[in-house]
Amino acid sequence: MKRRLTRRVMVGDVPIGGGAPVAVQSMTNTRTSDVEATVAQINSLALAGAEIVRVSVPTIEDSFALREIISRSPVPVVADVHFSHRIALSAIRVGVAKLRINPGNITKPVYVAEIAEAAASKGIPIRIGVNAGSLPKDLLVKYGRPTPEAMLEAAERELELLDKVNFDNIVVSLKSSDAYTTIEANRLFSAKYDYPLHLGVTEAGVDTEGIVESSVGIGTLLAEGIGDTIRVSLAGDPVRELPVAYRILSSLGLRERGPRVVVCPSCARAKIDVESIAKQISDMVKGVKKPLRIAIMGCIVNGPGEAKDADIGVAGGEKTSAIFQKGKVILQVRNENLLSVLKSEIKKLIDEADA
Repeated sequence: MKRRLTRRVMVGDVPIGGGAPVAVQSMTNTRTSDVEATVAQINSLALAGAEIVRVSVPTIEDSFALREIISRSPVPVVADVHFSHRIALSAIRVGVAKLRINPGNITKPVYVAEIAEAAASKGIPIRIGVNAGSLPKDLLVKYGRPTPEAMLEAAERELELLDKVNFDNIVVSLKSSDAYTTIEANRLFSAKYDYPLHLGVTEAGVDTEGIVESSVGIGTLLAEGIGDTIRVSLAGDPVRELPVAYRILSSLGLRERGPRVVVCPSCARAKIDVESIAKQISDMVKGVKKPLRIAIMGCIVNGPGEAKDADIGVAGGEKTSAIFQKGKVILQVRNENLLSVLKSEIKKLIDEADA
């Protein structure tokens, strides 16, 4: 897949843009002033695959807590600041890896210039985070609603302010709670600029709704070669965002992390309990980092042929089922023993990777 070539920006030791792999981000939902809770959540996110973690910094007390959080974080920490340029300056002083500001919420050019000069002195990049829900009021009047064009203009205004102080260490995001608006805004921006883009559908929702909105919005843009870093936004425990993010990347052949369990939809031909086996195998391989493709197929029709690329798989039979690797049958197993034998064979592959 051909990707749009953008500028390279470093967020701590994580490269964004310039041909680097698409970086995966998440965000804490703890009170940032609660250092222990925030560090614990960052560690959980990093273990699940987050390479960059953003924390909200709504108060000056939160910005003071950042110093210890940063010192204990295994991944670069980004400060998300709204409204107060003083809080932004405080976050820069304590050494965040990146600063995110919203053009609709810090509006005075003198404040933006002050933030940019401070960030430049520390080598810290700034993300211009355009959000359809908080666009400048005059743009809402001009366009009538948060259109992709309004979002583009909001980003361009901030770029002009940063350009006036010769600041170009920039990442841009254009997010809406609507996947289509997000897609169109990013298409417009990427056609004009080579700044790296952070992708996401904001306020996507809970569970299925959020996963679908994020997958459509992020996946469509990545399929077009647009996007350098992503965050899937789901309400609740942010650790749940990471498997979805990596699954989006894996489905497009952009990155692999951990096993992928491929399951046939099942039908009257199925000779085994596809759903139960798939769930138990999925639970077994949680936390495994090695990329593995595991196929659970209900019958020989959807067996080694359709899943010939699988590292390991099973095709259900009447009394015995076939376990195969890369399209070749390696074992015939009685159905009552199938799950335990399949788990054993998968464990062998995992152990080989760790050896």
